[in-house]
Amino acid sequence: MNYRKLAAIAAALTMLTSAVSCGSDSDGGDTADTTSAVSAEASTDASGESATTGTGTTTTSKKSDKTTTEKTTKSSKTTTTTAKAGSSASGSTAAGGNSSGGSSGGSSGGAATTQAASGGGSSSQETTSESGEKVYDGEIKLGSSPTVSGSGVTVDGKTVTITTGGDYIFTGTVSDGQIRVNVPGDDENVSIVLNGVDISNSTAPAIYIEDAKRCTIKPKDGSVNYLSSDCEKKGNKEAGAIFSNDTVRLKGNGTLNITATAAHGINSDDDVIIESGTYVINSRKSGIITNNGVTMNDGDVTIFGGTNGIKAKGDDDEVGTININGGTMHIAGGTKEEKHSIYAAVFNYSGGTVFAAGNKFTAPSTSASPYVGFGFKNGGTADTNLTFYVNGKEVGSLTPHKDFMSAVMFLPDLKVGDTVAISVNGKKSEEFIVEGTKNEFTVA
Repeated sequence: MNYRKLAAIAAALTMLTSAVSCGSDSDGGDTADTTSAVSAEASTDASGESATTGTGTTTTSKKSDKTTTEKTTKSSKTTTTTAKAGSSASGSTAAGGNSSGGSSGGSSGGAATTQAASGGGSSSQETTSESGEKVYDGEIKLGSSPTVSGSGVTVDGKTVTITTGGDYIFTGTVSDGQIRVNVPGDDENVSIVLNGVDISNSTAPAIYIEDAKRCTIKPKDGSVNYLSSDCEKKGNKEAGAIFSNDTVRLKGNGTLNITATAAHGINSDDDVIIESGTYVINSRKSGIITNNGVTMNDGDVTIFGGTNGIKAKGDDDEVGTININGGTMHIAGGTKEEKHSIYAAVFNYSGGTVFAAGNKFTAPSTSASPYVGFGFKNGGTADTNLTFYVNGKEVGSLTPHKDFMSAVMFLPDLKVGDTVAISVNGKKSEEFIVEGTKNEFTVA
């Protein structure tokens, strides 16, 4: 009997020791294991921008009578931190990243969330399944009868309206269709991920952001997307292939082709902020126009505007401001004498590569490096190839689609003492010496 008692006591002590050990491991593990990706957005500080100018050459090809681009886009940089989130979420990606679009409601065992930090101060929650696939609040296939998986959207004919904050992914093709956003409130973030969409509309914008405190449009990694509108501006405030009453962000690592045959490419009553992605805009009016400001942080933007290329006009109480902090821009403005390739009351340049041509351009209020403007005595004609040179080396080119009187280039590594030149259809100008921040030369 004593032996049996001793054995029972020993077994009990063993179980107690094991339980204490398990509890210690669990408590100590809450500080590691799960990774969350925090997006390091480009900000107005240009100190982190690359000084590489590249060639900036644009090539285009036709697909369904729409212009696309064959440029290579820089990927967004990411910083990884570690934290415990209850369940492992390996390889989580931002919308517009390499995640799969078909994971809504298809995961088992729960999901972990990661939070992306925006350069503008706003944030959005992104959810991934245990396999690392992006989980969307709604998955929508556009068409004559759109189909929806998930929640937060309503369908009226060919119009799909997002009514609740969240992440929504769109695929498919539709004529006279629209993605509409109507999400009142100050704390709702809306993310529209485009994964191979083709939306045209003859009477309204292809994407209409009626109400959304924070709305981001993301061409998904590797995807090519098309938005077009024939909506006329005359008597219609909401004119443009994309129209927003609020600030709209463009972000992602896919391509978005925007065509506006009767009005603006992107039209915002507030701001337009470009974080990443490749965008090709053809418009009858301005390529990008805002009432407040345009900020270019990163990405690749090509604009062929019928009036202005890019314009921040301001409203009654605010000054229109353009901030170019990084990325690459090729901008061509229209033919009217008062129109510009770049127009703003205040224009700040702190980094990135810009080649522009039009009748005029706004000289920068502040510039982190010298800029060079070329004025043409006899003007230039549409479809003329312009090639820019620094110290005898070609650094970029642009072929304006309209007649022009001037061209300008901004390069982050241009410096005083460099020589610059421009060629027109292969005929190279004399070389000029960069002498200060402002350099404007006349070309015969």
